[in-house]
Amino acid sequence: MEGVDLVRRLLSSSEWAMEQFGACELGDRRRTKRAVRLAAQVAEYPDGSTPNQTERWADLKAAYRLFDSEDVTFTALAKPHWELTRSRARGTVLLIADTTETDFGIHRNVDGLGPTGDGYGRGFLLHNSLMVDPETQEIVGLAGQELFYRQPAPNNENSYQRTQRPRESEVWGRVIELVGPPAADAHYIHVFDRGADNLEVFCRLRGQHCGWVIRAAQWHRRVQDDQGQTTSLRERLACQPVLGTYELKIRAHKKRDCRTATLEVRCAPVTLLRPKRCTPYLKQIDFQRLSQWVVEAREVNPPRGVQPLHWVLYTSEPVDGFEEAWRILEYYEQRWLIEEFHKALKTGCRLESRQYAEAGRLEAVAGMLSVVAVRLLQMKRMAQQDPERPAEQVVPRQWLQMLRAVRKRAIATVRDFVRQLAGLGGHLGRKHDGEPGWITLWRGMKKLHLCLRGHEAMATKCG
Repeated sequence: MEGVDLVRRLLSSSEWAMEQFGACELGDRRRTKRAVRLAAQVAEYPDGSTPNQTERWADLKAAYRLFDSEDVTFTALAKPHWELTRSRARGTVLLIADTTETDFGIHRNVDGLGPTGDGYGRGFLLHNSLMVDPETQEIVGLAGQELFYRQPAPNNENSYQRTQRPRESEVWGRVIELVGPPAADAHYIHVFDRGADNLEVFCRLRGQHCGWVIRAAQWHRRVQDDQGQTTSLRERLACQPVLGTYELKIRAHKKRDCRTATLEVRCAPVTLLRPKRCTPYLKQIDFQRLSQWVVEAREVNPPRGVQPLHWVLYTSEPVDGFEEAWRILEYYEQRWLIEEFHKALKTGCRLESRQYAEAGRLEAVAGMLSVVAVRLLQMKRMAQQDPERPAEQVVPRQWLQMLRAVRKRAIATVRDFVRQLAGLGGHLGRKHDGEPGWITLWRGMKKLHLCLRGHEAMATKCG
């Protein structure tokens, strides 16, 4: 992995924009140059509106013309980033994927948007595959994405017609094939939640020579054990001995408090057999059987009134004992990073607040902001990945000098830099304040850029 160089490029907006968008094929070199300039402006003020990001009327008109072009699409803007991310994969990497819904508001008059949520929202769905280093949790980037629209079910549809209609869950397989197989020196392990517990997903992963960790959703599924006996997944796990226990710190959520859970771990080999009714894809590949492992983690003695934690994970990786099972569970524990990316896109970049009047323009904006959101997430995680690394190794000297002068504080480590940057945005840094959030971090970034621009303007000789 290229951790230090990746962070150094992240912190230089113009260099970062050229690296991420300089290879975009937008039908005209001038459009690509314009996209690079706009991306650098957006990166300096990610949560601002387009007028706030561009500042000048000429740049604002250029941005509007850019997003109005038929050649400037979601895929055209994001594809070079996907390819760059995949080229950086070395050794074992996780590809954590999930779908997020965007909602631009039911009362806004935006042409081309589709239904979201319970049918009363208006927007599109975005399926993202985020590449992560499993050892350091470094965010490498997005390996692939697909933007799509929910199709309303026809009136008076019967059960047979429902099975023949394209399923929304097919997006998992399409993005798997978009990402493709790993290079010779890399090993992909796709990490999915219960929405991907689908036989077709397993087969597509196997066809791309990728590994997987997928949370089971179907307890009643019939599986075959190593003795050739057929039973349900639930019964197969119930008869397995406990390999060991471990403790997991569960983060606080809107519906739960932070706590430490004690989990019992079991595992077993299972084989999935050909179903009675096969999808066209399973018939095409002549599917017969697929062998893999399943790992279970079940919480014991949970607090009263708390739903106990229970994970059942399918995996292609061999699991011969507790250490291997624990490794699979650690892979799945990193699934929350995709939720952090979605938060960066919606909160850090305020995608759903964009005031464009056509779906095609919003799609193009989403393509650019998706790459910017990766940059936000990388910066936010800098202090968590390697907090004691000297700041001079990853932060431009001019940035450090300016921040030290403005904050009047010593900045020796990466954690110092992130905390002082957030302090510039209003984070008080008291013991009970916790880590900086998106808003304070990027308010600080905006102020730092203004200070740097002012210093550069004062140093420029007129005439």
